[in-house]
Amino acid sequence: MNKIFSNFKGDLFGGLTAGIVALPLALAFGVSSGLGPSAGLYGAIFLSFFAALLGGTNTQISGPTAPMTAVSMVIIAGIIAANDGDVQKALPTILIVFLLSGIMQIGLGVLGIGRYIRYIPYPVVSGFMSAIGVIIIVTQILPSLGYYPKEDSVYVEQFRARSEEVILENILKEEAGEGILVLEDFRETINRAEGITEADIVLGSETLAANEASGVVGAIKVLPRALMNINWLELVLALGTIFIIYGFKRITKAVPSTLVALLVMSTIAIVFGLDYRPIQQIPSGFPMPNLEMFTNFSLKQLTPYIFTALTLALLGAIDSLLTSVVADNMTKTKHRPNKELVGQGIGNSIGAIFGGIPGAGATIRTVVNIQSGGKTKLSGMVAGLVLLIILLLLGPIASKIPAAVLAGILITVGIGVMDYKGLKAIPSLPRDTRIGPLWLSSEVLIMIVVLVLSSLWNLVYAVGIGLIIASLMFMKKIGDLTAERSDVKPLSEEKGWANDCGFTDEMKAKVYVKHVKGPLFFGSTSEFQKLASQIPTSAKTVVMRLGRMQYVDQSGLYAFEEVVQELSKNGITILLVDLLKQPRYMMERIGIIPELIPEEHIFTAFKDSTQWIKSNVTN
Repeated sequence: MNKIFSNFKGDLFGGLTAGIVALPLALAFGVSSGLGPSAGLYGAIFLSFFAALLGGTNTQISGPTAPMTAVSMVIIAGIIAANDGDVQKALPTILIVFLLSGIMQIGLGVLGIGRYIRYIPYPVVSGFMSAIGVIIIVTQILPSLGYYPKEDSVYVEQFRARSEEVILENILKEEAGEGILVLEDFRETINRAEGITEADIVLGSETLAANEASGVVGAIKVLPRALMNINWLELVLALGTIFIIYGFKRITKAVPSTLVALLVMSTIAIVFGLDYRPIQQIPSGFPMPNLEMFTNFSLKQLTPYIFTALTLALLGAIDSLLTSVVADNMTKTKHRPNKELVGQGIGNSIGAIFGGIPGAGATIRTVVNIQSGGKTKLSGMVAGLVLLIILLLLGPIASKIPAAVLAGILITVGIGVMDYKGLKAIPSLPRDTRIGPLWLSSEVLIMIVVLVLSSLWNLVYAVGIGLIIASLMFMKKIGDLTAERSDVKPLSEEKGWANDCGFTDEMKAKVYVKHVKGPLFFGSTSEFQKLASQIPTSAKTVVMRLGRMQYVDQSGLYAFEEVVQELSKNGITILLVDLLKQPRYMMERIGIIPELIPEEHIFTAFKDSTQWIKSNVTN
């Protein structure tokens, strides 16, 4: 406890500053997610406090972040669509998914997965981060123009027929669940259909219109209509926000430009009584737990989102631990990755119970905290309490913030989150992969695949596909490298072979030396077998030098066994030299040693094998 209060003044100021910086971002990410500004604020309050209290990085400030919000936005939109566009109906399932994600994060920390996060390839992370930037920028263009597809009656009318189709389909599903045989008695269907009102059809049309216009592809589809229906006031508010954010940084960085832009543009809109669109109402009072997520819990509804929840948990882990590394570099300390994941998981779980969106360690807010004097866990806890106080005291005022101002803030976030370092490196990376007639850099290919698929299709699947491609390419490179360095040659060509060894040329021609330089795994087995086929049937002995074969997997083990069996069938004796611990253990498990290769044919040094050859190989 004394340790927490050891830097009270610095932590108080650091947490206060970080909390103020977090306010506009929490509100903006909440709006972007689809659950409203209060969801962003609740997530920031609980995650910041509990991740700081229970996490493994003393100076980390946590809250909703761009990557986590982008994935959450996809989850939220999908679940709302599955619930006929009714947010309140979908909310329990959404929060259960977020809760499950938090619990999975705790599990990742308990299982010690934190130390493995650093092995995710940079091109995957780079493509993903750039895609997050593209998604945020493109999806915020519509609110910046003051265009909301659900409110465009001409556009909504296009979905009327589909809305009626969906309504009828739902009626038929209800009847099937009740055991009503529709084809035998269609009157019940007609009776239920007569209960559908015009408002129900319009609501369904609006939901379908909003879904069609969601995401990058949807926003691009409706952009022509948005440009024909620009609300110039909303556009000016958004552009003014962007201008202040970038312009104020040139004056000073002591005060967060995002907060200045929020206050200035909101004040102008309110004081001059402009006819602008405010954000959704922020509920006053202390956040209350959403118990419907437990009382209305359905495993059937949750099952399709288990993999998505795991992806969200892994993304939060990556996002947080990358920020922890930044904090370590600035404070010359060392974070505890697994404890950090447990803290983040607990924070996200509690935040979900109170209706907040999930988040992670936030780099900018953490840097602000450290630069303002924060050194212990108290700073992150103070940041959470600052946001809670703002919610309790200024909730009604915050509800008057123009939606276009938050859209402008998010556009600058999207611009800032893109990985320009990775994008700038594209021309200089070596072109090592051939696709048809083109030679491309494998790392650039992975980055572009993740970027395009994340932006235009699905964030979750894009990362998975990127990891698979990266893994396959890595294994191919290692396999090629192992094959390139490995060789088979007659004993007479072996480097360092003494001329006065007493072997005749005829004897040397009967002995071949095979080098395996690298791991023998499923990516290199075919090349290993090709090398083995180069040994002529006239050979009497093959010396396998394995000092650089550090590892063999099951595929490599069976490939090795096949080669040994084939050589033995041809009457060739195999000698193993400098066999390392792991490969030997694997060979003993399946009987290669001693059944195919006896102990007396295994040597610790090449010189020892030559003595055996002198004694046992005849001219």
